[in-house]
Amino acid sequence: MTRRLVIVRHGRTEWNASSRFQGQIDVPLDDVGREQARRAAPMVAQLSPSLLLSSDLTRTRETAAAIAAVTGLPVVTDAGLRETYAGQWEGLHRHEIEAQFGASWAAWTDGDDLVRPGGDGELRHEVAARVVAALTTHLADVADDATVVVVTHGGAARAAIGQLLGLPSTHWAALGVLTNCAWSVLVERPVPGLWRLIEYNAGSLPEPALGDDS
Repeated sequence: MTRRLVIVRHGRTEWNASSRFQGQIDVPLDDVGREQARRAAPMVAQLSPSLLLSSDLTRTRETAAAIAAVTGLPVVTDAGLRETYAGQWEGLHRHEIEAQFGASWAAWTDGDDLVRPGGDGELRHEVAARVVAALTTHLADVADDATVVVVTHGGAARAAIGQLLGLPSTHWAALGVLTNCAWSVLVERPVPGLWRLIEYNAGSLPEPALGDDS
């Protein structure tokens, strides 16, 4: 028996489409995002989740609601699953951030975990610690073979996955940017708290992986 985490990024927002930095600003899904959530929900439901978690921001709650409509599960919201707080960058378009904060923006996008986004924002390892702490709390209450679906945000998801895999924060940038309404699947290894990544940025159901080390 092994627990499974299915980490889903929310559907598209108008700010995503216009390259505007959202952070923790509460932006809803746009029409494309709502359709993405409706399309993804039946596939995620086929993984037979027993718990459905969501960040408390609107774009994640709307995405989770589409999954809830198919699974019949209630949506459990947790502010610990929010996106990175990014200070003065939030609400700005990418070209505005590049113009006003060129050096810090370049360093941050290169994966530098010593740069606070927007001057007073969260470092990536702080985001990871927050999200993983929230997940750990909820995982303590599920069965050893449970599948938990977590609807969160792109940056928060990537940081959490990096930490769950035991990767140093300087290597998290090796994980690609998550697509709207794509998901990643992790399974718990025999040692509690250690995880293996079996799907990343997926838009279809996992296929059995056959290999000499499987």
